[in-house]
Amino acid sequence: MKLRLLGLVVAMVCLVSWQASAQTLSIGDNAPALEVSRWAKGDKVDKLEKDQTYVVEFWATWCGPCIKTIPYLTELQKKYKDKGIKFIGVSVWEQDPSKVDPFVKEMGAKMDYSVALDDVPKDGDANSGKMAKNWMAASGSDGIPTAFLIKNGKVAWIGHPTKLDTPLEKVVEPNFDLAKFISEAREESNREKAEAKAQQKQFEKLQARLEKLGENPTPKQLIEVIDKTIEESPELEKILGPQKYALMLQSGDKNASTYGMKLIEGIYKNSAEDLNQIAWMHLDPKGELAQDKRDTKLALKAALRANEVAKGDNGAILDTLALAYFKTGDLNKALETQEKAIKLTADGDEGADEMKERLKEYQKAVADKTKP
Repeated sequence: MKLRLLGLVVAMVCLVSWQASAQTLSIGDNAPALEVSRWAKGDKVDKLEKDQTYVVEFWATWCGPCIKTIPYLTELQKKYKDKGIKFIGVSVWEQDPSKVDPFVKEMGAKMDYSVALDDVPKDGDANSGKMAKNWMAASGSDGIPTAFLIKNGKVAWIGHPTKLDTPLEKVVEPNFDLAKFISEAREESNREKAEAKAQQKQFEKLQARLEKLGENPTPKQLIEVIDKTIEESPELEKILGPQKYALMLQSGDKNASTYGMKLIEGIYKNSAEDLNQIAWMHLDPKGELAQDKRDTKLALKAALRANEVAKGDNGAILDTLALAYFKTGDLNKALETQEKAIKLTADGDEGADEMKERLKEYQKAVADKTKP
């Protein structure tokens, strides 16, 4: 899986953003109408019934994080289908709506829930759809994927789809208290917004410090600025850690390996994507990191843990693990793992062609090794 190392460290200030927008839809309000142009897959839902529980999730074909979330939503739909919860994926902000049907068809069983397209006025832009305006913009949600949990006609929860587990578990409890749930969800939302606002202020301070360094700061100077920010706000290490680690590697810092293991065994121990990113720093064939500064053994540890967290179901992470095996000399495991990765990756997915090329490379290496 390709890692996008930031060419300009100043771009780190964009990793967290919070905007105080005019909000007309909040947790506890009546859910807006379901206004879609057509259904691309699954059961059609004419309106949101008050005796039914829904997850209305917003996504787009061009949105990488949305695509990664789709199989997870499918698993949740399977888990809660018999418990009265209906999942609906609504495509929004599509520049080319004609891409939706082929995308949904290609996803196949990985996207096994109802899918609809936003109702965009004729000649209107992608942001002018009724769902985009009345749900996303109205709630102040400016990024996708975003999910809305609707219970008894009320907006009970708003957040990232990967955080749906706990809300869904509570909703299906026999003694579920909707009023209490909404109150707690509202408090959680307000707390997250306050934290995001505080983080934004800290990133603005970081930006000011970076600007003082001039146009060509050294890795050491950048690390010092990051360390100062982490010292003031320790929770930001989860965001800034990969950048610090990359800079340490680039500068040949003797403590880079120790810090890398700290990330793997501590901060990112349960984050498959972050672990995969650390591994890929050392493995990316097109990466910026010099070959003499790469640590393939550390990469293997990170990739193994990432695959463990992902439960072996993520093709991109298996692709990274296969390359780690290959680079550390375990050709048979590299080939076996790459075959699994390709089975979990659809043609046309990001990196699919590169995966197939690596498979050929591993097959040849194994064949050459077994020749008499």
